[in-house]
Amino acid sequence: MTPVFFACPAHSPIILRPLRLPAPRPTRMIARQRMKILITGICGFVGATLAESIRNSGWSCSLLGIDNFTRPGSEINRLRLRRLGVEVYAGDLRMASDLEALPPVDWVIDAAANASVLAGADGQTSSRQLLEHNLLGTVQLLEYCKRHRAGLILLSTSRVYAIEPLAHLPVTVENNAFIPQPGASWPAGLTLEGINESFSTDAPRSIYGATKLASEILALEYGADFNFPVWINRCGVMAGAGQFGRPDQGIFSFWIHSHCQKRPLKFIGFDGLGHQVRDCLHPRDLLPLLRAQMNQPTADKPRIINVSGGRASATSLRQLTDWCNARFGPHSVQSDPRPRPFDLPWVVLDASLARVAWGWTPQTPALEIFEEIARHAEQNPDWLELSGV
Repeated sequence: MTPVFFACPAHSPIILRPLRLPAPRPTRMIARQRMKILITGICGFVGATLAESIRNSGWSCSLLGIDNFTRPGSEINRLRLRRLGVEVYAGDLRMASDLEALPPVDWVIDAAANASVLAGADGQTSSRQLLEHNLLGTVQLLEYCKRHRAGLILLSTSRVYAIEPLAHLPVTVENNAFIPQPGASWPAGLTLEGINESFSTDAPRSIYGATKLASEILALEYGADFNFPVWINRCGVMAGAGQFGRPDQGIFSFWIHSHCQKRPLKFIGFDGLGHQVRDCLHPRDLLPLLRAQMNQPTADKPRIINVSGGRASATSLRQLTDWCNARFGPHSVQSDPRPRPFDLPWVVLDASLARVAWGWTPQTPALEIFEEIARHAEQNPDWLELSGV
């Protein structure tokens, strides 16, 4: 399978003026010799991968985490983290008392969220629950940061960007994948590299996307008002071995595991051909960026950036299926052309600002991520059952 590359249509250059806030005053973490870090949602895929990456990197820091263990399979990660010497607390971010039980830290990496774009709107999950998990949890966490003068790194999402211009993006098919149509009118904030930080965040963006955008706004306000550093990283689709794959989140893991086990698969929407495209990013690739952000809390750099695998990792479901067929042997995929709410033909984040501001680029190619997931699928044939699928 070949990653998708795009031809650049004629369009006027977009001048990106990133949001900059007054630099917060140095916090107490600068005076400490051994940084103390809290990861929320630490037993989820992203949180656990980051914790393991920190431990494996040799970084001398004190590491603890909190998780509510509502996700099936999260207990597996708790055992793994305990073996690495990571202190794991059982608690719910919605409960102020659970956060009061935590010791003070220097930095918080917020990896806790209900990360499904369908959550609260699919008739199967509660919109109130979604708001409480993603927004009220952020408020409680910000109060914790305020109380302890802890810096915050908020892991946000590409789903803060407006649905309408992406849903109506003119696309054509090339190499079994959608690409923005050359010569067509593209919305502001979309370039050859993908969606950049100047792209519209107007509603609708899904209830999930709204909770994450509201969390971003609150985090920046708290940081400015109460003088603690805040960095916001809008992430593309996360993927890697050990992810609890579902069709609405963890799509790369879900697809590869399902193909390996010859479980039913279906191309949904977009004529049922699987041409829809996403980028992918391994969470461990975030670590150099997170370390730089923690080590430079007052840096004069944009507070909001995209982080993703970018167009080099952009892959359609059809291309992923072709890769799986070559890797595991043929497996038929059904076609369902009926549209599904919030599905988009092409979502690729432009992480150029992260490269310019921080010198950050993803290190794990998409094909390496796929092979990592494939090996995990072969070694763990019951993985989807463990994750509740």
